[in-house]
Amino acid sequence: MTVYMVERNLKGIEMSALAEAQQAAIRKANDFRAEGTPMRYIRSTFAPEDGRCMCLFEAESPEDVKRLNDEAQIPYDRVVVAMDLTPP
Repeated sequence: MTVYMVERNLKGIEMSALAEAQQAAIRKANDFRAEGTPMRYIRSTFAPEDGRCMCLFEAESPEDVKRLNDEAQIPYDRVVVAMDLTPP
C-alpha cells in the first residue's frame, strides 16, 4: 500500500475536537478494512500555532483516503502521496 498525507487547516480547533476527529479517522479506517478496503491510520501531527495538521494513512488510492475523510466528516485541504521516513 501507499502512504498518503492528508493536509488540514484546523486553526482554532479545541483539543477535545481534535481528539474526536482522530478517533473518527481511526474508527473509519477500521470500518473500511472490515468491509474489505485496505486502509490504515498511521498517525497525525498538529501544529497548534497555525492550525496545520498532517495525517498519514496507508491505502490503495487517494480516492479511498478522501472518501474516509468525507465519511468521517473531517475537513481537509488535499491528499498527497507521502514518504513515511519513520526509522524502523
